[in-house]
Amino acid sequence: MDEESPSSLTDISMACVCHNVEVLCFAQEDGSLQFHHCPLFPQELADQLLRKMADEGVLNDRTVGIFQNLQHLRLRRAYIQSSQLSAEAFRRSLCPHKLQELNASHIHSNITVSDVLHSLTSNKLCRQGLQTLHMDGLRLYGEAGEESLQASFSMLRGLKKLSLAWTDLDDKGLEDISTMPMLESLDISGTNVTDFTPLLNCQSRLMSLTAHGLQKLEMPTSSFILVLSKLQSLRYLDISNDRLVMDGDNLVQQLLEHPGGMLPQLVSLDVSGWRGVSDATVQAFVEARPGLRFIGLLATGAGGSELLCGEEHLKVAGESSLTQLCEALRRYSDRESFVREVLAHLYNHTSDMEEPQPHILKLVLAGMRQHADSLHVQLVASACVFNLTIQELVLGMPLRLLGNVIQQLLIAMKNFPNHEQLQKNCLLTLCSDHILQVVPFDRYEAAKLIMVLLGNHADQTVQRMAVAVVSILVSKLSTEEISELGAEEFIMKQLLSIVQQKASLGVVDSTLKFALSALWNLTDETPTACRHFIQCQGIELYMELLESYYSESSIQQKLLGLLNNVAEVEELRVELMNEDLVEHILSLLINPVVEVNVSYFAGGILAHLVSVRGPVWSLDAELLRTVQEKLHSSVLSWSSPDHAMVSYRTFQPFYPLLHVSQCSGVQLWALWAIQFVCSQNAPQYCNMLQSEGGTDILRILSSHPDTHSDVKCLTENILKILERNLHPASSVEDFH
Repeated sequence: MDEESPSSLTDISMACVCHNVEVLCFAQEDGSLQFHHCPLFPQELADQLLRKMADEGVLNDRTVGIFQNLQHLRLRRAYIQSSQLSAEAFRRSLCPHKLQELNASHIHSNITVSDVLHSLTSNKLCRQGLQTLHMDGLRLYGEAGEESLQASFSMLRGLKKLSLAWTDLDDKGLEDISTMPMLESLDISGTNVTDFTPLLNCQSRLMSLTAHGLQKLEMPTSSFILVLSKLQSLRYLDISNDRLVMDGDNLVQQLLEHPGGMLPQLVSLDVSGWRGVSDATVQAFVEARPGLRFIGLLATGAGGSELLCGEEHLKVAGESSLTQLCEALRRYSDRESFVREVLAHLYNHTSDMEEPQPHILKLVLAGMRQHADSLHVQLVASACVFNLTIQELVLGMPLRLLGNVIQQLLIAMKNFPNHEQLQKNCLLTLCSDHILQVVPFDRYEAAKLIMVLLGNHADQTVQRMAVAVVSILVSKLSTEEISELGAEEFIMKQLLSIVQQKASLGVVDSTLKFALSALWNLTDETPTACRHFIQCQGIELYMELLESYYSESSIQQKLLGLLNNVAEVEELRVELMNEDLVEHILSLLINPVVEVNVSYFAGGILAHLVSVRGPVWSLDAELLRTVQEKLHSSVLSWSSPDHAMVSYRTFQPFYPLLHVSQCSGVQLWALWAIQFVCSQNAPQYCNMLQSEGGTDILRILSSHPDTHSDVKCLTENILKILERNLHPASSVEDFH
């Protein structure tokens, strides 16, 4: 599916069925499932459902039972690759269908090629009608060896295409295969075949032969060439080498130079991985075969001539140009050694891109997905991703494609947590405002993962990037997600440790600022995180930082912002009842030199502490009176900054401070905050105030006889802002 397009309704529906299959079904006596109600599926949809279940990892002995309903779910093209099916479940649920195609590659069970053959040949419809069969990666026989072979390939009378790549197929098996009456296409890559001679039995029929990575081939080069020369119907030939070694026996050179018009029907030839091939030899071969449409030359040394540029009708997989590299990535996505080779060259070709190249990024993503467990692939691919998304290039990439790429980078980080360079590569890509702010991906899981990985690396570059990314990710989370993240005590310890480390050096750098921002966001409306902060001696650390960073307003704001979050939690306010701390915060409130964005948060902490719902005041009574008086006078002296100082998800923490029983200083602080954000972003905050019932609280406060005149004035100002924005027409009429 196109990364730029939304998912199809069919795909969404199939995914929904997969994820709810247990709910939609009942269990039969043997434990397998059947739908409670099953409509008649069009045959193509039945095929799609089976494949979706395999792709989503929900296809197993239990769930495959739904396909025993042959009346409503009729299969023709069965895709069960990488599923968890036993031989018995396969035979019982899938073999009764009139299958035309079967992909049973890399099944994660003890099922063997012999089991599949026996089950298929037990059904006459499959014996005659099956045309395509893939069993890559399976063992040929069970524990009993050849004695367990209960059927032969030649019994599949209608089979045209067979793939047994990376199985233990040997010469005897190849002899059996070569007697199949309809065979046209054969893939024996990575098998134990040593001799191609049996292929002469199907020389008039065989049109496609894939023999990639055949390391056990023992026949002399001359005999090998002789067999190939007799396959006159051959149109597709792949003898590429996954080891990327020198062609010591000149096998490829002799094939290309063979006289007499060998392989005249050839449309596609792949000799990638055999080093030491010359451009001149390849060019002569191509010119003699005008029907050739593809040639694989990756890691051969050839491909630099104009004829082999890959821009015209002849497609070339190689490393001489970006076009050749893209073709190689497209064709070799399942071949790890080739993907590694391509990506290494691609990194150099993409180091100075001027235009966004989403098609290349999509190919890199495919390689990463295919080889998620290969460190080498992930390392080079992540470097290519950075090149392709750097600076302005990222803006030209489809958001959905970027989201899938980021998810894959996170998988790589999780799979290789201790590899520092890989972590750097992935974090470099993540350090993008566009990606962190706009691109769709699981930010909660990303933040949690990066915090876990942060503990594995002392490298300052990794630490700086990781903390910056986490800080921005946390700011984008929902209240519920922040609460879940805040419940993880190790995250609090990790961030506080970084702050402690930076503070001990007395530095003010981006790592310190981002760590403080992350802590501030993490404790926002999250009592659990605030408790973890206290338990990790956060208050003591922050008291030290308030003293040591007294002249750094940006640091002071972040410190006080978090302490303000703690003060919003009623049962935790007592933890802030420290005379030295309160006096220091008071000094920040009343000092005329201190910026408003610092004194505002100082005022917030004090307002909660002297609130009627605050803890019993255990400090000096005179200090209490001073705080109450200075709150009132300080708030009245503030002028609104010309920039957004703070944002709120809700006004709920302010409403208790607006109760008529509160002292005027407490009320004024809460009112000033509400007025400031409403004037900065009226549509958002006026609606929030209205929907939460804040308007009624303001009206009660304004009309109460004991309300201080300063409080009443500020309250009425907010109500006017509300009236102008929520009822603009009536405001104009009132004005006239």
